[in-house]
Amino acid sequence: MGYGYGIVVLAVIISVVMTLVSYYKGDAIALASTGARQIAKEDNAYVYRIVENMAITAGIPTPKLYVINSPALNAFATGRDPEHASIAVTTGIVAALENEELEAVIAHEMSHIKNFDIRVMTIVVVLVGAISLISNLFFRTRLHGGDNRKSSGNLGSIIMIAGIVFLILSPIIAELIKLAISRKREYLADASGALLTRYPEGLARALEKISQSTAPVEGASAATAHLFISNPFKGKTFSSLFSTHPPIDDRIKKLREMT
Repeated sequence: MGYGYGIVVLAVIISVVMTLVSYYKGDAIALASTGARQIAKEDNAYVYRIVENMAITAGIPTPKLYVINSPALNAFATGRDPEHASIAVTTGIVAALENEELEAVIAHEMSHIKNFDIRVMTIVVVLVGAISLISNLFFRTRLHGGDNRKSSGNLGSIIMIAGIVFLILSPIIAELIKLAISRKREYLADASGALLTRYPEGLARALEKISQSTAPVEGASAATAHLFISNPFKGKTFSSLFSTHPPIDDRIKKLREMT
């Protein structure tokens, strides 16, 4: 395109910076976007002790605990590894769930941390972005190729058509890959959480109550939706069509098959 290799270097630098910010500061951004507030043991000893006990059971450091002032029944975990992890719960879920149910929710989130799910999804998001960028570059190179495009004849036209097809399909395929992996990790966290508590029924009952809640999590976005234990866009039909979570009824069924 006549720009030389400088534009490629610039693109790589921007990509690396964005990836590093997402990897090292993505948890802080996710927590800030939902209005989560960090608490100490003296602020809520009941929830803090559950988190401590589950961390000991899972064999990982105790994550930082955050509370979101919201009537929604939801929770999420974030952090690139167990040493830099955080768990956030809404005030609504703490008030609504019984002890065994809340313990099961915390165990589910603890499993995400232990299974390095946040790191997995970070890598997935980066690769999904790479697919979109490559398809875009492929198309634009042919579109603005000038004389090279004209001299290549039929081959250039074929590459141009292929670029258009990739440009249209790649974001859709990439999003489907992201959704599929996110849903698989939810099933894994359900199973791992049930293993920690030795009581699958606790999480099954918690999910039933969560499914009956209609309050959305304010501040949740498409970028952070996959972090939550349940789809945070309650009552928003369009967002539900692209949910990062498997159906709750199916999750409950699988949990009760474990007993």
